[in-house]
Amino acid sequence: MKSAVETLNPTRVKLTIEVPYEELKPSLDAALKAIASQIHVPGFRPGKVPTRLVEQRVGKGAVLQEAVNDSLPQFYGQAVEEAELRPLGQPEVDIVELPVDEGDQFVFTAEVDVRPQIELPVYEELKVEVAALDDASIEKDAEERMTALRQRFGALNVVDRAAQDGDFVTIDLTATIDGEEIDSVKGISYEIGSGNLLEGMDAALIGMKVDETNTFTAPLAGGEHEGEDSEITVTLGSVKERELPELDDDFAQEASEFDTLEELRTDIAKQARQAKLFAQGVEARDKVLDLLLETITVEVPESLVEAEVQGHLQNHDGDVDDEHRAEVREGALKALRAQLLLDAIAEAEKIQVEQQELIEYLVMTAQQYGMEPAQFAQAMEQNNQVPAVVAEVARRKGLAAILETVQVVDTNGDSVDLGAVIETDDIDVEEAEAEAAAHVEAEKAETKEEKPAEESAEKQIKKAAKKKAPAKKKAESGEDA
Repeated sequence: MKSAVETLNPTRVKLTIEVPYEELKPSLDAALKAIASQIHVPGFRPGKVPTRLVEQRVGKGAVLQEAVNDSLPQFYGQAVEEAELRPLGQPEVDIVELPVDEGDQFVFTAEVDVRPQIELPVYEELKVEVAALDDASIEKDAEERMTALRQRFGALNVVDRAAQDGDFVTIDLTATIDGEEIDSVKGISYEIGSGNLLEGMDAALIGMKVDETNTFTAPLAGGEHEGEDSEITVTLGSVKERELPELDDDFAQEASEFDTLEELRTDIAKQARQAKLFAQGVEARDKVLDLLLETITVEVPESLVEAEVQGHLQNHDGDVDDEHRAEVREGALKALRAQLLLDAIAEAEKIQVEQQELIEYLVMTAQQYGMEPAQFAQAMEQNNQVPAVVAEVARRKGLAAILETVQVVDTNGDSVDLGAVIETDDIDVEEAEAEAAAHVEAEKAETKEEKPAEESAEKQIKKAAKKKAPAKKKAESGEDA
C-alpha cells in the first residue's frame, strides 16, 4: 500500500491511498464467502456456492463494495498512522478506482480535519501580573466568615414590630395582569434584603406589620408571562429576627472543633488568607492562558467550530439573530483554541493522569452539579464521557506545570510563589472517592490515552464508508457495480 498526504490548510489534509490488488484479495475472498452464505442456489448447500455463481447472482460490483467497506478502515488507519496524523472527526471518503482484474489497484482519497501543529513558547520568558494580597481585605473576609458562621448557629425569634431589612418573614403572594390572576403562593419564607424573589419586594415589605397587605409592580421572573409587568399583592404572615450567638469560647466549641474563640479566629483567618492565595493563583492561571492564546497561533477546524455553535443554538427556540450567533461563535472559537493549546501543552509535558486525580476531579465536579460522586461517575461512564474527563484533567495538569516556570509578579512588583497556593479542603472526599472509584477503574484503563475530540481512525472510516458507494471504477463489461 502507498499513501500520500496533501495539506489543504493548517487543519485539513487529503490522503490519497493506493492498494494493490494482492492486498485487497483477502477482503475480496472474505466478501465472496460472506455473500455466499447469504444466498440460496438450487443444488448447493449454504456457503458452498462456487465463486463464479456468486458473482453471477449478485454482480462483481456488489462483491467489490463489500470488500471495500470491510477493508477501507484498515487501509485508512494504516495511512494515518504512517503519516503520524491526529484526525479530528470523520473523514470524507471518495473512491477513485476499483480493481477489476489482477494487476489493478484500489485507489481512494480521504479528506479529514487534523490537529494543528502548535509551536509552544519558552515559558520562562512569559510574565503576568496579579493583584497583591491586601491585609485589610483578608481581615474583612475573615470577619465576614465569622459572621456567616454565627448566622448558621443563630436563632430566629418572632418579633412584634414592623418588618426591617434582614428579617425573616412568611408571606402570601398573588400576581395579576390586567386584573386577571396569573399565579399565587402562600406561606413562603423570605429574607428581606436577599433580593432573590421579585424586583421591588424588599421595598414593599420594609415597614409592613403582620396581616398587612401591600401591592407593587414587578416583571415576572418565570413562566409563560416571564418578563411581563404584573401587579403583585403581598400579605405579611410573620416576622422573625435572627439573634446571633455571643462570640466566646462556648460558641467556638459549639460551632467548630476548637476549644477557644482565639483558636477559631486563627483558623478562620488562615482560611481567609488561603482563599486570597487561591484567588491569586486562579488569576495567574487565567492570565497565563490568555497570554498564550494572544501570542500563539492556534488554528481550529471550521467543522469543530460550527459543531459547537450548532450544539449551543439547538437549545434556543425560534430564530437566532446574527449578533447572538456571532457571540456564540466567538466563545466557541476561544474555547476550542484553548482546548487544542492545552492538549498540546499536556502532550509536550508528557502529562499522565493518575486514577486518584481522575476521582478527585469527578468528586469536585459532582458537587458542582449537586450530585452524589458515585452517581455522577456512573453517568459519565454510561455516556462515554470518561475520556473527556481524562483529557480535561490532563489539560489542568499541563497548565499547572507551566505555571511553575512562568514569571508571576503582583502589583507591588513582588514575585508570587504559586507553590504556596493550597486549595482549601472544605469537604471530606475520602468516602466519596471510594464510591466513585468503583465506577472509574475499569473505564480508566481503556480510555487513558484517548482525546475527547478524536475518534480512532478505524471508527471514523467505518462511519464514512457506510455512507459511501464506489464513485468511480474501471469499466466492467456487462457487470453491475
